[in-house]
Amino acid sequence: MLYFMNDYSEGAHPRIIEALTKTNMEQHVGYGLDDYCENAKDLIKKRIGQLDVDVHLLVAGTQTNIIAISSFLRPYEAVISTELGHISVHETGAIEATGHKIIEMPSADGLLKPEDIDKACNSHVDEHMVLPRLVYISDATEMGSIYTKAQLEAIRKKCDERGLYLYLDGARLATALTCDDNDLTIKDIAELTDAFYIGGTKNGMLFGEALVIINTKLKPYMRHAIKQRG
Repeated sequence: MLYFMNDYSEGAHPRIIEALTKTNMEQHVGYGLDDYCENAKDLIKKRIGQLDVDVHLLVAGTQTNIIAISSFLRPYEAVISTELGHISVHETGAIEATGHKIIEMPSADGLLKPEDIDKACNSHVDEHMVLPRLVYISDATEMGSIYTKAQLEAIRKKCDERGLYLYLDGARLATALTCDDNDLTIKDIAELTDAFYIGGTKNGMLFGEALVIINTKLKPYMRHAIKQRG
């Protein structure tokens, strides 16, 4: 019988379990500085075609979103997301718990549009309100929809016009990239976002997400932020 309850009910791909068994008694330094982690980071950098990005290996999607978003924003800054975004409906208020408001925009298909960004910014105009600073999208979305290259380029253009960061939640990025209708590549995503993460938990791994930071302004002290938030 096939179960479609979620995409992470099982343990992991058998090859992962086999590799873990073989290396179980090896001794390594911790905190993501071992040879295996460094090799994984290098492979990601080569695959996206940018060797100067920062890659941080984290445990789960919610943790990755908390660490990234709270680190990228000043205390009075906010996130723009659809009302169906994972940070809006499936993370128990985790982002708000860090002090950052989520400005939720209506969406029937889970996709954020450039005009949504304009509406969010135009409705937050003075010091009595939070300041929109980061746009959050996910690919694939909670509704199963995916972004086209043209759509992502349009969002990037709008973010540049508004002085906003663009962050892509990639918990199901492998699903999106292998979809028949997809025309985006992981290199496109690295070129069009300020930061994104590659999901492993929902794609056959025991756990794990790889946070990729492209924008140099967002790189400093990220390891401090990771340690502070566990």
